Order: sequence, then structure tokens, then C-alpha cells
Amino acid sequence: MKKWLETWLTRGAKSDAHARYLRRLRLTDGWVNVTRLGILALFVAVWEIGAEKGWIDPFLFSSPGRIWDLFLRMAADGGLFQDIGITVLETVIGFVLGTAAGTGLATLIWLFPFLSRVLDPYLVVLNSMPKVALGPLFIVTIGAGFGSVLAMGVAITVIITTLVIHSSFQSVDPNYLKLARALGANRRQLFCRIIFPACIPDMIAALKVNVGLAWVGVIVGEFLVSKNGLGHLIIYGFQVFNLTLVLLSLLIVAILATVMYQLVFHLEKRLLRHRQLE
Repeated sequence: MKKWLETWLTRGAKSDAHARYLRRLRLTDGWVNVTRLGILALFVAVWEIGAEKGWIDPFLFSSPGRIWDLFLRMAADGGLFQDIGITVLETVIGFVLGTAAGTGLATLIWLFPFLSRVLDPYLVVLNSMPKVALGPLFIVTIGAGFGSVLAMGVAITVIITTLVIHSSFQSVDPNYLKLARALGANRRQLFCRIIFPACIPDMIAALKVNVGLAWVGVIVGEFLVSKNGLGHLIIYGFQVFNLTLVLLSLLIVAILATVMYQLVFHLEKRLLRHRQLE
């Protein structure tokens, strides 16, 4: 066992010094993960014991046991997974559309500086506006259904994506652009060969931000109009004072958002590794 562990800790080492570095790095990562799990387990245990002993009001704060029992009951009839599927679908579509639209708009205003100067104050105003206030407008214009929920998710992500990525486009080292122009590169070649590749890390950062924003937008949209989804379960739980249902829904949202964030994180690692190989 000890030999296998040592082999795993030094896997991929190119030299003794590299092996020592990998061993130290992987041990640190292991202890970080163990500490995280320990904190989570301690929190759950204290929560459960506190509810049983009466240290906290189980009606208001429920308990891990009650949440698990409710999950099993709701999972048995399949309705919970249908709600989860609806919310995940709305979030993924809103995330993709908002990110793509924001990237496209940022590219457009970079290509046309006059358009950038015209739209700049409008983008600032739209970014500062509470997007929840747009909910009634979406309901009236699109209807109370899937479209309004999707529009809310897109509205929350598209403006911040545009601002972040356009700012990244403008921050590219101008010396690279001058050199490329001196070699005869046109504006399209500047964008495709220099600016866009240089901004990939910032685009990944925008994706990470959009993960949380997309979930916020969809859940708020479901608060307003949906009769399905996790947002609907949260509102329904408040209405009937079933706070265990509320906490279960919030826990599921937290888990799904974490999974989505980890997917973006692994995408970032793959893209950065690919760039290093190039």
C-alpha cells in the first residue's frame, strides 16, 4: 500500500526534484480535500444533533435526516427528477445563450469602435439595473412560461459577459498588435490570431461567473412564472411553510451549480494545457 501510494504521488515525474515537488503538491491537495470533507461532515453532524437535542428549531432549520427522508419520498415518484431536469435544461440553455450573445456583442463593438462609444453608456446602465425588475416585462411580452425563465437567465449573463470580454479585448498588449500590423495583418487577422487567443483565460473567468449568474436568473424566473422546477419548489415550500422542502431544493441547486462550475474548471485546464503544448 505504501509503495503504491508513493508511486501515485510521484506519477509523471521527470527527475528526483520533480518527484519531490509532485509528492509535496499532491499531499497538500489531499489534505485540502480531507479538511473540506471534515468540515462538511462536522457541520452536518452538529446540525443533526442540534435539531435532535433542541439546540435549533427543527421546524425552521429542519435537519439532514429530514431532508434525506424527503428526498427519498420525492425521488420515489419521479417528480423531483423532472423538476431538476427542467431547471438544469433552462440553466444550461440560458448559460450558453448568454455567454455566446455576450461574446458576440463584445466582438462586434470591438470591430466597430464607433459602435462601442455609442453603446458604452447603455451597457453600463443595463449592467447596473436590477435584472429581477425585468421579470414582469418578460412575462407580458413573452408569456408566463419557459421563454420568460430563459430570458431572465440570458438577461443576467449577457451584459456582464459583454463588459468583461470587451475589456479583455482592449487590454491585449498593443505592441503585439503594432508588430502584426507592421507585418501586414488586417483587422480580422488581428482578432483571430492575437486578440481572441490571448483572451481565452478571461473568457473562462467569465464562464465561471456566468455559472452562478445563470442559476440565479433561472431560479428567479421560476419564482415569478414557473409551475415546475427547483425555483417553483422553493416558492411552494415557503407558501406551505415546508422549510425542509426549501432546504432540499437549495441543497440540490448548490450541488448542481458546483458540478457545473467543476465542468467549466476542467474545460479551463484542458484549454490552458492545449495552449502550453502549442
